[in-house]
Amino acid sequence: MTKEVQMSIKMEAELRERFMAVAADRHRPAAQIIRDLMRLYIAENQTPNALTAETLRKGRRGVDVHRATSAADLFKRLGI
Repeated sequence: MTKEVQMSIKMEAELRERFMAVAADRHRPAAQIIRDLMRLYIAENQTPNALTAETLRKGRRGVDVHRATSAADLFKRLGI
């Protein structure tokens, strides 16, 4: 079981009012939306997963790097 903690956020009154109105229109608790936004932010900014990290390492070594003169040339070289 995870421990829940509280968090306090300072924001403009108008921003809060607009956010709460949209949350109410969608019939979703504001706290759930904030948690979803936090998870999304973490996922988008987290350290790369193992496959991405390995791909970056290979690219730095010049392994499996494709060079092209244009987007069309790159697509042709990649077979797409």
